[in-house]
Amino acid sequence: MEVVIVPDAAAGGELIAEAMAQLLRRKPDALLGVATGSTPLPIYQALTAKVRSGAVDASRARIAQLDEYVGLPADHPESYRSVLRREVLEPLGVPMENFMGPDGTADDVQAACEAYDRALAEAGGVDLQLLGIGTDGHIGFNEPCSSLASRTRIKTLTEQTRMDNARFFDGDIEQVPHHVITQGIGTILEARHLVLLATGEGKADAVAATVEGPVAAVCPASALQLHPHATVVVDEAAASKLKLADYFRHTYADKPEWQGL
Repeated sequence: MEVVIVPDAAAGGELIAEAMAQLLRRKPDALLGVATGSTPLPIYQALTAKVRSGAVDASRARIAQLDEYVGLPADHPESYRSVLRREVLEPLGVPMENFMGPDGTADDVQAACEAYDRALAEAGGVDLQLLGIGTDGHIGFNEPCSSLASRTRIKTLTEQTRMDNARFFDGDIEQVPHHVITQGIGTILEARHLVLLATGEGKADAVAATVEGPVAAVCPASALQLHPHATVVVDEAAASKLKLADYFRHTYADKPEWQGL
């Protein structure tokens, strides 16, 4: 696992966006796994700026969804499909036919989960998967004590998560679905490159547990230690609990430029 400490969220977004741009230059139809939430927005903004300047063409990229609400129509403004269309596909010029996601409205949710896992494999697998991290170490909706071998599946949202997400539903928790479909940890680990961005002091404990703690289901993100190409990008605040922070700064500063992220 490589840990890169950056000054702030904007610097992290620029660094990751450049890695994505380099991938798209090598493989214009790369399958990019994307996440929702506020943390990855600097990445999408930086990559959009590169597209608009002509530095990279993302029109042939394929976009894969990390998770989705169960029961929300695909065209609901707060379905993750709709959010990603607004924040990723449209700004990057990626057509909707290049989008992949689980069917959150399926009558048979389990079958929809299995179908999405198959679809990712049949598409050749995810080339680069973006991840955020929760304060409890969750990735996607894989909450603490999720199986490290888990596949795409249905999960029940905690009341705290529903309360947190109510702000997107006019402050009404009753509008927030109780269930989501999420890629499992085992599914996530099949991507060729995992890139996790964490910013802010509130993520410091989770980052330390992910990077320096044991691999344990109580911190789902610690499973990234098992991956052959995992990159954790953190700002100074999120890095504040890392015992080996100076070592991580040293190794990145002396890294051969040709290696990239």
